[in-house]
Amino acid sequence: MVKQSKRYAASVKTRPEEAVPLEKAVEILKGFKPAKFDQAVEIHIRLGIDPKQADQLVRGSIVLPNGIGKDQRVVVFAKGDAAKAAEEAGADLVGADDLAKKIKDGWLDFDVCVATPDMMGLVGPLGRVLGPRGLMPSPKAGTVTPDPATAVKEYKAGKVEFRNDAGGNVHAIVGKLSFDGSKLVDNINAFIDRIQGLKPNNVRGAYVRGIVIAATMSPSVRIL
Repeated sequence: MVKQSKRYAASVKTRPEEAVPLEKAVEILKGFKPAKFDQAVEIHIRLGIDPKQADQLVRGSIVLPNGIGKDQRVVVFAKGDAAKAAEEAGADLVGADDLAKKIKDGWLDFDVCVATPDMMGLVGPLGRVLGPRGLMPSPKAGTVTPDPATAVKEYKAGKVEFRNDAGGNVHAIVGKLSFDGSKLVDNINAFIDRIQGLKPNNVRGAYVRGIVIAATMSPSVRIL
C-alpha cells in the first residue's frame, strides 16, 4: 500500500463524496493544499464501450481553447517544402534519415512526432520505439498529414491526443492548476464535448458513465 502524504490526506477530508457541478469541482481542486510545483490538471472519463470491439474504440485529438500550459516539443519527418514549412511553424526538429537514426540511437526528448505520408516508410520501422511511448504518428490523431506545419501549430497551441485504455477509460491533461478557474472549465467542457461527439454507433446503454478531475498529486473530484 502506497503511503499517502499528510497534504494528500488532508485534501481527501475536504473532498465531497458526491458528484458536483464542474465549476464547483474546479473550485474544490484549486482549494486543496498546494504542492511545490504547478500541477497538471487531468480528466478521467469512464465510458460504456467494449474496448475489445474495434468499432467501439474512442480515439482522437483536440486543440483546447486555453492550451495545456506546456510548450510541447514537436519533431517532424518531412522533406522539401513541407520540411521548410514545419520549421517556420516552430517545429523543434525536422528531418528524415538523420532524425530516424537519432531516434534509433535512443533520443526521445520530444512530446509529439509528426510525419508526412511519404515519410511513413521511414517512420514505420520506428514503431517498436515510438509505439509503446504513444509517440507513433497516426492519421487518426492528425500526426500523419501532408500539412505538417498546421499540425505543429496546433500542438504548440495546446492540442492533446487521447485514446481509450483497455478498461474503456479516457485520460488527458486539460491544463495547469494555476489557470483561472474559468479557463479550466472551458477546457474541460471542450474535452467532454469532443468525447461526446465521438460516441460509437454500436454502444448500448450509457456512453459516459463517470467523470473525475484531479491534479497531479491531489485526490480526484467527481463531476456531474
